[in-house]
Amino acid sequence: MSISNAMASGVSGLLANSTAVERISYNIANADTVGYRRSFAQMVTSGSTNAAGSFATGVRTNITHANGVDGSFSETSVASNLTISGNGFFVVNSNIDASYTSGNMFTRVGSFEPDENGNLVNAAGLYLMGYAYGADGTLGAVDRSSFNDLEPVNIANQTISGAMTENVSVSGNLPSQETGLDTPGDAFVSSVEYYNALGEAEYLTLSFQPNTTDDQWVVTISDDTTEYGSVTVDFNDSGANVGAPASYSDIVANAAAPAGFAFDPATGEMTLTIDNADAPQVVTVSLGAPDSFDGLTQFSGDYTPMAIEADGSESGTLSRVEFDEFGDVWGVFDNGTRKALYSIPLATFANPNGLETSNNSTFAMSRDSGDFYLGQAGGGDSGTLTSGGVESANVDIAEELTSLIQRQRAYSSNAKIITTADEMLTETVNLKR
Repeated sequence: MSISNAMASGVSGLLANSTAVERISYNIANADTVGYRRSFAQMVTSGSTNAAGSFATGVRTNITHANGVDGSFSETSVASNLTISGNGFFVVNSNIDASYTSGNMFTRVGSFEPDENGNLVNAAGLYLMGYAYGADGTLGAVDRSSFNDLEPVNIANQTISGAMTENVSVSGNLPSQETGLDTPGDAFVSSVEYYNALGEAEYLTLSFQPNTTDDQWVVTISDDTTEYGSVTVDFNDSGANVGAPASYSDIVANAAAPAGFAFDPATGEMTLTIDNADAPQVVTVSLGAPDSFDGLTQFSGDYTPMAIEADGSESGTLSRVEFDEFGDVWGVFDNGTRKALYSIPLATFANPNGLETSNNSTFAMSRDSGDFYLGQAGGGDSGTLTSGGVESANVDIAEELTSLIQRQRAYSSNAKIITTADEMLTETVNLKR
């Protein structure tokens, strides 16, 4: 039976090396496939020995995947194209109209771009899943051991509401030589931009009129429809606080209810009540406290345009998105605001090489891989993200071609075993002739 066993071993060798060539061919065919993970056939001895010492032996193959080996970075200059450096897989789903807790798969294919609805989808038609940030800028409590809190990453129709202005500060220099003249010159005027409750920009006008008295100015505030009031400010002309406001006086309120004007001479703050909605808006305008240099000043020289700082913000629409290395998707709005929209988790496994493979370079959890954990990029054993490029296949063509030559020679050697065993059996049959 030893000759028959030899033929059986040769046949198993042919089958095993055929499988190995199949894997090599698959790798070479996908050498330019984005995110492809190389697989290869490992040869494992197959056989048994009985009590009498006779045995039947051969070889079989185990298919192994190199899921833990990174491919090279290929730049695309597309911001939404993402590459994972290190451990982890994107969570993707082919049907975002279904429940997000089912149908999820894992992939390294990061060629994501927005579809017609703004959902990020890769070249295989798989939608990127992530955690959405709340209005307060936090994720809250998310379950990273299940898909329950995931949703498609959508970057369309993102808006940000405006914030109403409450405080305005004014600073700048008034030229001292303009005061004390018999006929003072024209007033210096500055525009103050602020935001109403709807996030719309509106404007106030500050007028600085030099007086016939040295170092004295009249400050008036108004808008297109209302003159709110005025105040006279005297500046120090000597001493440690020279150039700073010395005092405020002659406070005049001109606004009619529900609009209003008030001034606190101790703090140098105007309080305006602006009748621009059902509930009037209250804005505090600071000119600078007496004997301080944090607001208005008066020194000889040119007039310095007022520096205006106002809180609040205009409502905005999304102008572009940015992706950082920690998986956060940032929305940059046309009002200058930058806001976190999504966090893209990376799925990690105890044994990523044990994942089951599927079409479109996707993977599914298996008994060998262990359970997944959806960690934050850059945290724990999760890799980091790079925007603006994709990960190439982790296939080395030179290595594959070398393996192909080795498998070809091994296949030829196993075929020779079969032909040799056949000749030996022929000689055995011919002995009785």
